[in-house]
Amino acid sequence: MRDQSSSAIGAAPSAARTAILTIAAMFAFAANSLLCRLALGDGLIDAASFTTVRLLSGALVLLLITLPRWRSHGRPLFDWRFSAALFTYMAFFSFAYLSLSAGTGALLLFGAVQLTMFSAAMLSGERLSLPSWGGLALTVFGLIYLLSPGVAAPDPTGAILMLVSGIAWGSYSLLGRKVTDPLQATANSFVFAIPVALLVSAVFIGEFHSTRNGLILAVASGAIASGLGYVIWYAALRGLAATHAATVQLSVPVVAALGGIVFLSEQITLRLIFASVAILGGIMIVLTQRASGVRKLGVTQDKN
Repeated sequence: MRDQSSSAIGAAPSAARTAILTIAAMFAFAANSLLCRLALGDGLIDAASFTTVRLLSGALVLLLITLPRWRSHGRPLFDWRFSAALFTYMAFFSFAYLSLSAGTGALLLFGAVQLTMFSAAMLSGERLSLPSWGGLALTVFGLIYLLSPGVAAPDPTGAILMLVSGIAWGSYSLLGRKVTDPLQATANSFVFAIPVALLVSAVFIGEFHSTRNGLILAVASGAIASGLGYVIWYAALRGLAATHAATVQLSVPVVAALGGIVFLSEQITLRLIFASVAILGGIMIVLTQRASGVRKLGVTQDKN
């Protein structure tokens, strides 16, 4: 979600500070995939408990940051759609990583997020150029190729769960465009998603198991990679154009895949490499074309 409230956080940062904040945020987002896979792949904690602990720790960090503003300006109104989308993203994300590698999961998540947002733009009346349609087709082809049957294909259940998670996060991001202070809305969403997470943990109580390391990884995912990660990202957004903000996120699946090799000893297959080139390349084409369209529109309006 893009922060539209300059008064809530302050003046726009310098280019150097924006770059540092952006890099830190991308590493935080990639770290979520690594932390979740490390915890669930090794059976250190069950998926429902990981989600609940992640939400609880993330909510605590965000509350510590936003409570002073809530006391002085009042708490933002609760919108159940935010919490529903946030919880769906986190829960399906956790269960998907029971069977997916860090790189594959991040690529599926990111592809689903961007396709959701592109689809919403088209439904709202945005007209795509011929190269943009080609980019979308390339992205869809990459996803189909990644998921097609074969020895190197990801687990189908995990893949479907991650695609749903991506659609939920894309929907959450679209909702965030309509609020003036997305950080406050995010804190609110974390808090109100906790009861649902506790309910799901109760439903899956038969699968409950936890270790100290599993809890540490879940807390790190919630407090650092999610809570602080969003704070850093919203600060970086004040110095980024919307298209640049979308473009830099192309690095997240790559960082997650490299992290999977280094920290989880995961193997990168040719299928994942080719699919990554197609999916990320297709998204880049669409983003570039949209940015070009915005610039041309601005020139036309200036002439008029």
